[in-house]
Amino acid sequence: MDLPVAPPAFDATTGPGQRRRTDRGADIGAGCGLVVLELIALAVIFGLWFLSGVDLDSAKTVPPDSLWNYLAAVGGVGLLAIAAAAAAAAAAWAGAVVTVVTQAVMAALTCLIVFGGVELQSYQDQRCRDVPTAVGCKDDG
Repeated sequence: MDLPVAPPAFDATTGPGQRRRTDRGADIGAGCGLVVLELIALAVIFGLWFLSGVDLDSAKTVPPDSLWNYLAAVGGVGLLAIAAAAAAAAAAWAGAVVTVVTQAVMAALTCLIVFGGVELQSYQDQRCRDVPTAVGCKDDG
């Protein structure tokens, strides 16, 4: 009588077919944690930009600061997201796919924000050059 052969419960062999897997919970936690930190950084940057145009004197209208310095800070957050995605990509062979994907999405989002902000600020700068008295243009006097 031939008995069925069950697969081994633990395969300790090593070689090209052996593949390590990271803990999926740690991967999801790292990916989500990085996204939350980056979103907090973006909220702080744009919150500071928004507050630059707020004045408690209701008789004065203060336009917000130029976006250029704030966009540089957003670009820094984007570079950190790209660096985190590259570091996670090195670990992707171990199965840390969630971190790679979330950091790639954050890098794309910050690129979109930076390019949109550049277009907006370029438009505002051109409008202030053409009509210095336009709404949102600061007077030098």
